[in-house]
Amino acid sequence: MLPIVQHPEAARPFVTDENRSPWHDSALWFVRSKRDKQAASVPEWEYLRSVASGIKTHTIAHLPFYLREFEKNATARGAVVHWAKDAAEHNEIVLSILRANKTQRIVKSKSMLTEECGLNHFLEDNGIDVVDTDLGERIVQLRGETPSHIVLPAIHIKKEEVGETFHDHLGTDQGASDPQYLTEAARGHLRGKFLSGEIGITGVNFAIAETGGFVVCTNEGNADLGVSLPRVHIACMGMEKLIPRQRDLGVFTRLLARSATGQPITSYTSHFFGPRDENSELHIILVDNGRTKLRESDTFRSALHCIRCGACMNTCPVFRRSGGHSYRATVPGPIGSVLSPARDASQYKSLPYACSLCGSCTDVCPVKIPLHHQLLAWRGELVGKGLLPWSKRVSMKFASALFQHPRLFALSGRIGRTALRILPHWMTHNRLNTWTIARELPKPPRESFSQWYQRNRGGESKLDSRSDSGNPTMETRR
Repeated sequence: MLPIVQHPEAARPFVTDENRSPWHDSALWFVRSKRDKQAASVPEWEYLRSVASGIKTHTIAHLPFYLREFEKNATARGAVVHWAKDAAEHNEIVLSILRANKTQRIVKSKSMLTEECGLNHFLEDNGIDVVDTDLGERIVQLRGETPSHIVLPAIHIKKEEVGETFHDHLGTDQGASDPQYLTEAARGHLRGKFLSGEIGITGVNFAIAETGGFVVCTNEGNADLGVSLPRVHIACMGMEKLIPRQRDLGVFTRLLARSATGQPITSYTSHFFGPRDENSELHIILVDNGRTKLRESDTFRSALHCIRCGACMNTCPVFRRSGGHSYRATVPGPIGSVLSPARDASQYKSLPYACSLCGSCTDVCPVKIPLHHQLLAWRGELVGKGLLPWSKRVSMKFASALFQHPRLFALSGRIGRTALRILPHWMTHNRLNTWTIARELPKPPRESFSQWYQRNRGGESKLDSRSDSGNPTMETRR
């Protein structure tokens, strides 16, 4: 059984790092700002989002049909299509192809699906040399880490730390931190790996049922080089990556890079239609691994619309300050906090609470997944499954009673505002109050909002005067 993820505890080292957490926050906000500028530069941006959401809704609703259509057309182009019900089956299929080709070395471009399936460790345990060719992924691979972000896998690492890693593994100058020097060193290192790679593995950004082809988007060209030199190409894709028609593709390529990194388009958008030539092989592995189960859920089905742009992570205030590793999941951030409990609600039960419900993730999602609504829905699901910790159950029952009795609510507010002004600091900041471990409490106001409203708007709020059985709505009698 895998360990249960407790996000608050896992996030503590990152949140309390006074240098790294604000730096990480500002780095991702810079990317979010670039996304906003790009979105504003496209007048039909909201229309594109609506069209993309509609295409995905249609595709997921008719997924069995489009999967069969894709398999038929891909096979007609000479590709070999495999089906994997879970991660273990996916990994066995990859290993069987490698063994059939007597391969010991592979080059692999960025693929969150292979991360989800734990492919690297599985192949290494079977004696295969695996080299991640995306620069960020190569950095975290050399450090023995996992990606902390699905688009920017090494965003949590500073250039000085990259210099230390490259000095240890690639022999660069000690203390070097110049990005150009380090990038050139990585380029020379990876070039040798490309030339010795015997099979190339890529992910899939979009697969087109109508043509049987698929598209891989990168900014470094590593996927193209990784599959152009070897004779065999293995493409690993989740079933939800399908779109029906070739003409649908333009909708998503216009949204993807702008949402991900604030670029008008990815540097390389490569189309693959069957094997390169008659001496080459193309294997496509279609992976379920829980996607069918998610498709059956009316509440969470639209999470399958995700195009893995990472925009929700770049804007999430929790992700920006706590880092991706605090989620202990392949896909972190808001979309990961929806997908992970669907896979194992018990293990990932704390993730839907790693959210302020600000709704910013929903606002930036290019395919209009209602992420913060789904996170709220997950909280209800977890309560129904009896997975809420007793401390939260007790506090929620107390809060429920408080909110149902306006007079008690008003009295508690007065007591709280007074107490916070006069209590010594140690009484509010101690090990029993985990909320204050990494933050100061705000200065309490001297009056409630209801009192302020009556004083400034000249009305009389019913909040304080209603009987305990009434609902606490802010009706005002004039």
